[in-house]
Amino acid sequence: MHSFLKFYYHTQMSKKKVLFVTQELNPYTEMSFLSDLARKIPQVASNEGFELRVLMPKFGTINERRHRLHEVVRLSGMNIIVDDEDYPLIIKVASLPGARLQVYFLDNEEFFKRKAVFDDETNVPFTDNQERLVFFCKGVMETVKKFGWSPDIVHLHGEITSLIPLYMKKAYKNDPVFSDAKIIYSVYNNKLGPTFDDRFLNIAAINDLEVSDLDVFRDNSHINLDMGAIKYADAIVSGSEMANQIVKEYGEAHQVPYQLGNDQIDLMASETIGFYKSILEQES
Repeated sequence: MHSFLKFYYHTQMSKKKVLFVTQELNPYTEMSFLSDLARKIPQVASNEGFELRVLMPKFGTINERRHRLHEVVRLSGMNIIVDDEDYPLIIKVASLPGARLQVYFLDNEEFFKRKAVFDDETNVPFTDNQERLVFFCKGVMETVKKFGWSPDIVHLHGEITSLIPLYMKKAYKNDPVFSDAKIIYSVYNNKLGPTFDDRFLNIAAINDLEVSDLDVFRDNSHINLDMGAIKYADAIVSGSEMANQIVKEYGEAHQVPYQLGNDQIDLMASETIGFYKSILEQES
């Protein structure tokens, strides 16, 4: 009987969809805990019967020939407006080595051609990182709409994804593609936000958003991308032991489901899938 129930549960879970959006992903970006964890979770989730779509930026450091990226013509061709300027959105895809998963890359000549991620060769942050973040987050929303694919869970990794919770809950709140999705935001290390200024609040106010909707990202005189994302997320995960205290304190204070992190990739991935299931069970 136990094996039958396990099989039944597995087949039911196979219908659940996870939109997995990440800033880094092994083997496409430099090796880091985030890139390794972002590689492991989708593989384990897929093995557990979840249906996944994986999206990330197509940074210029990613070798298209080596990783066999090619353009998805049916998804490309949209223009994303950032600060009243139009930027073409190009979607590319590759198969994740060793897994039956495809990764979709969001690209733009202006924002992602340079052979670096967020800093130049002297470690100075790019002056347009704010525009790049808005372009990517809005591009994710529009790409998923074009998929015509409604996720049950949206799991976000890295600060470049930090506007997506706000956009889902405010700017795209009436879009049926996102209406049933539960947002999970993973907290790592907040390094990008402190380099931003108040201009970010203006350019991030897309569609019918007011600048005041972005106040959750304001931390005294600084921009705190993680905190802004957390405040619109349905659940939060600590992507590292360093973030455990922040995640635990916020989760307990605001009665938001949370998961603490550790430095073991396999264990973290397994615990994350359990976290997915617990969130979905709360809805059933």
